[in-house]
Amino acid sequence: MQVLTKRYPKNCLLTVMDRYSAAVRNMEQVVMIPSLLRDVQLSEHRGPAEPGTPDLYTYFTMLKTIRVDVDHGLLPREEWQAKVAGEADESENEAAEIEEAEDERASEELDLEAQFHLHFSSLHHILTHLTMKAQEVTRKYQEMTGQGL
Repeated sequence: MQVLTKRYPKNCLLTVMDRYSAAVRNMEQVVMIPSLLRDVQLSEHRGPAEPGTPDLYTYFTMLKTIRVDVDHGLLPREEWQAKVAGEADESENEAAEIEEAEDERASEELDLEAQFHLHFSSLHHILTHLTMKAQEVTRKYQEMTGQGL
């Protein structure tokens, strides 16, 4: 696994982002044949997978895509909305617009410091969770291929 070269406080967002990027880069280096991850579940139980449950390959591609956004920034809002609109139905768009309007109204009631803290802590939690998922995918691949940890 790659070692972090930058020194930030433990709970700094930059530390969490660096840790996530390093975990995903390590996953990409270890997983030489991503197609082996298809139809393999992340959970430990060996029973049949429930329909709609993501497999390791889905996690692998999702984690790589998110890392690109973390490392290089997000698409401009207009491009992101166009991308999302191309993938969703009109009914989903209408529901999303209604939910976004409700979120905007609710967020207007909060002060900026509270909004910042909410989003910051949520992002911190999500990145930490995604880092653990990347480490799990790497570990599972190593188990499948018989590689030593």
